[in-house]
Order: sequence, then structure tokens, then C-alpha cells
Amino acid sequence: MEAGNQTPVTEFILEGLPNTRELPSLFFLLFLLIYLLTLLGNTLTLLTVLCDPQLHTLPMYCFLGHLSVLDACLSSVTVPKIMAGLLGPEGRAISFHSCVVQLYTFHFLASTECFLYTVMAYDRFLAICHPLRYSMMMSRKTCMGLAASTWLTGSVHAAIHTTLTFRLPYCGPNLVEYFFCDIPPVLKLACADTATNQVVILANIGAVAACCFLMICISYAYIVVAILKIRTSEGKQQAFSTCSAHLILLLFYSAPSIFIYLHPFSSQSSDGSVAVFYTAVTPLLNPFIYTLRNKEMKKAMRKLACGEGLSRHA
Repeated sequence: MEAGNQTPVTEFILEGLPNTRELPSLFFLLFLLIYLLTLLGNTLTLLTVLCDPQLHTLPMYCFLGHLSVLDACLSSVTVPKIMAGLLGPEGRAISFHSCVVQLYTFHFLASTECFLYTVMAYDRFLAICHPLRYSMMMSRKTCMGLAASTWLTGSVHAAIHTTLTFRLPYCGPNLVEYFFCDIPPVLKLACADTATNQVVILANIGAVAACCFLMICISYAYIVVAILKIRTSEGKQQAFSTCSAHLILLLFYSAPSIFIYLHPFSSQSSDGSVAVFYTAVTPLLNPFIYTLRNKEMKKAMRKLACGEGLSRHA
């Protein structure tokens, strides 16, 4: 479509999630519960890591703290807007500039989390495959550098896609067939050729996802070999417990996003339901999976509940 003399779009209308308009009140309460539990779980995880004198110095829990911040923020980008849309038609409206901010913030947080999962896999690889050299190879300085690099890389990645998406003219229609401003549904409304953007989405997002997935697979291949060499059953169980939690979260997070971005310009009706997994469900599950499957976290939370961790920081 050519832009011509048509008026530029100043506001978008989000279609929302499919099959939720029949029972808006029920779905509103459901997403409200999910959102509150997500904030509570991730805030509690972050406080536990920060307040425990042992956990906040260990790289694994340092990364877990960053993951908690990302999950709480990622859920805050999408879930409140879903709830607003369920309250009425006016809640589905979003200004052009707010759409830009939402798209950038979502991809910034989502890509940062993808990079963080890769770093966490590398951390487990060093801890299990090189236990004697782990403290030297994963020093506090290295840990902070890796964590900071995930945020920096995520911001650059999001800036590239946001710039390419909104450099195009938008002159109508303004109905976004999705529940938030994401690249594929927004590009469908552009009044210009989107071939370059399609190539960048498939190449950039595809390359990033493939590289992260490949590095994680390589790390865990070495980890499995190392675990099988552990002689004690208790050691094997502890190693498998830690790694399985990471793999479960990775599956919940990566599978839906890969499904969506491998066919970015297809019908979005099914994609909305799938995207809920990594925008709302995964941030909810992360703290519970790590807490329930980690003895150190459960012990630290009990100490926090008794006020021991806080008293030591007073």
C-alpha cells in the first residue's frame, strides 16, 4: 500500500487475545492473579538472593536475580494491557508512541532473557565440568560483566528492530491483530514494502535464537557427560536437579517464540495464545521452579521469613 496523502496513524487498536471476549471478567481475574503471583514470586526470589550473604555472592544466584527482574518487567509490559483490553474497548487503544515504547521494551527484555539463559548454561557448564577452576573462571568480575553484556546486547538488538519497524509510514488501518505491539502484526499495517524487515526478522532473530540454542545444547552435552561420570548418586541427583530446572524454563520460553518467529507473517490468531506462554506463564513459573527444585533457595527463603537475612544486613 502506498502512503500517498493519507493521514499518519496516531493511535493503534489492539485486537486482544482470541476467545476472551465471551468471559472478560473471568479472564481479567485470571490474568490479574497471574500478574500478582508473578510480581510476588520474582520479588521474593530477588529479595532472597540479595539478603542471603551466601547466595548473592554466587554467580548462579546472581544470574537468577537478574532473571527475576527481567521476568517481573517482561510480564509488566504485556499483562496490564491485556487486562485493560478486557475491561472495555477503550482499554485496547494505544498511542503510536506508546506502541513504539512497548515494542522496544518487550524485545529488549525478551532478547536479554534469551542471552541470560545462554550465560546461565555456560555457568552450569563451568561449575560441573570444571569445578576446581570454577571460582577462578567465573569470578565476581566475570559474572557482573556477563550479566551486563546480556542487558547491553538486548538493548542493541531491540533498538535495531524498533528502528526498522517504525521507520516505515503507517497511514491506516490501525487494528493490530495481536494483544500487544509486536513486530509482525505491526508491520502488516505499514504503508510501504516490508521485504527488508522480513529478511531482518528471519536473519537477525533467527540467527540470535539459533546461536543461543546451539551454545546451550553444546554446554549441556558436556554437562550430561560430566554428570554421568559422577560416582555418587547424591552428586548426580543434585547436578541433574539444578540443570533440569534450567532446561524446563528454557523449553517453556524458547519453544513458543521459535514457533511464532519462524512464520512471522502468518495468521496471528493462534500465535496470540502461544505467546502467552513466554510473556505471562513463563515469568510466573520461573521463581516457583527454581525455588521448589533448589535446596539452597528454600533454606534461604526460610531464613528470610524468620528475618535472619534482613537482620544481618541491618
